[in-house]
Amino acid sequence: MNKIHLSKSKYCKSIQCNKILWMDKYKSEVAIPTSRDSVLKNGTEVGELARDLFGDYTNIEFNKDLNIMVAETRKLLKNKPNIITEASFNYDNNFCSVDILKNNLDGMEIYEVKSSTEVQDIYLDDASYQYFVLSNLGLNVKKVCIVYINNQYIRGKKLEIEKLFNIEDITDIAKSKQDEIRKNIEITNKYMNEHDKNNEPKEDIGMKCLKPYKCEFWEYCTRNLPRPNVFDIGGGMHNSKKFEKYYEGKISFKDLQNEDLNPKFLEQIDFELNNLKPKIEKEAIKELMDSLKYPLYFIDYETYQLAIPEIEGTRPYQQLPFQYSLHIIKEKGAPIEHKEFLAEIDDPDYIRHFAESMIKDMPENGSVIIYNKSFEPARNNEIARMYPDLKDEMDRINSNIVDFLEPFKQRKYYTKEMHGSASIKAVLPALYPDDPELDYHNLPVVHNGGEASEAFLNLKNKSKKEQKEIRHGLLVYCELDTLAMVKLWERFKEIIGEK
Repeated sequence: MNKIHLSKSKYCKSIQCNKILWMDKYKSEVAIPTSRDSVLKNGTEVGELARDLFGDYTNIEFNKDLNIMVAETRKLLKNKPNIITEASFNYDNNFCSVDILKNNLDGMEIYEVKSSTEVQDIYLDDASYQYFVLSNLGLNVKKVCIVYINNQYIRGKKLEIEKLFNIEDITDIAKSKQDEIRKNIEITNKYMNEHDKNNEPKEDIGMKCLKPYKCEFWEYCTRNLPRPNVFDIGGGMHNSKKFEKYYEGKISFKDLQNEDLNPKFLEQIDFELNNLKPKIEKEAIKELMDSLKYPLYFIDYETYQLAIPEIEGTRPYQQLPFQYSLHIIKEKGAPIEHKEFLAEIDDPDYIRHFAESMIKDMPENGSVIIYNKSFEPARNNEIARMYPDLKDEMDRINSNIVDFLEPFKQRKYYTKEMHGSASIKAVLPALYPDDPELDYHNLPVVHNGGEASEAFLNLKNKSKKEQKEIRHGLLVYCELDTLAMVKLWERFKEIIGEK
């Protein structure tokens, strides 16, 4: 039997599902990437920063010829005690690079670095695989640890990496997994030997497709399911429940229409199967509209997250607001005004400037209309903690919040075109299906919040011309988010007969 080349990432993929390795090898072109560039960038930056935890180190540079990395590592191992990053080893075609290897006089310590804020099971498999490779080469590994982000750390003027990182000793777990790892490797080698390019393995879908990571081949492996199907149910149905129905053979909406499910899931099924007319509870809409007080401020924020906090007073992965769009209607019948803020990428005080601009643009106690009350108010509270002198104004803004998500979330207003979702990206085209001006797909650069974060973070590396185009794309995108809420308000007015 030919033994395939396994790295620690391939080993972890094989634990999730061996077909991922087969697909990577023979059908990689059908993959739909699930990780954003910013996530990968965070991981790289965290890994590089963690190298400084234990003092001076020597890094093994990546080489496509892995044997060169292994040979360089072998030389450095003789110079103990020392610290080697990306120390590389190969045992029986099982390869790994150790993020940080403490090469002590009396043995070695493995430190696997993760940009997560908790230790996940797959990280234990990752580090345990490294222990397997090194120990089977006859090396004395005395300790195995996971290094991960402490999300309670608040940055001061200087970054304190010993406080930014948590270190968890998992040596006993790594040792206990060694027989399991050997067996998994044998199974994977057998699997890949039995399935060549012309013999695609038959694997049923399951929770493994989504945990610990959503598989890039999900769309491919579900391509033959009826549409719509149980996995198209929106509104928060748990994946475990979806797979429960799938395994019972209740897959299509027709199969599911008489099942014992949450009423809102049955409602989506009923609406789509029977092409039902929109459901609108006018009293609920009227109650919402009656709560509004002029001036009306329709506002939306764009934010990004960093694993390594760059700004004093912020935590890892804190949502950092860099942009807002604001539509204003000062009084009944008044024309709509638009204001906006987009931070300069090199402004170290952009969060304060964001807040000060917003306070200036919303000086009166009118209704502050947002879409999803769990988001903007939380950002305002964070700003208040960072800048106590702005707290009263942030509290004032929060006290005037009105959430336009609620009627859609509570299904007081529902149409089949929303497909079970209350997201504004689903609601807006459902209410205004033939308006190209309101179609996010027609935007020039940015089409969703994730792309907005990526675009802003990437400004630093762009030319002046590219920066201008990206900034325009960001402004146009965010403006559509608040115009969308104005359009919802206009539709609500129509429903209750208000002119």
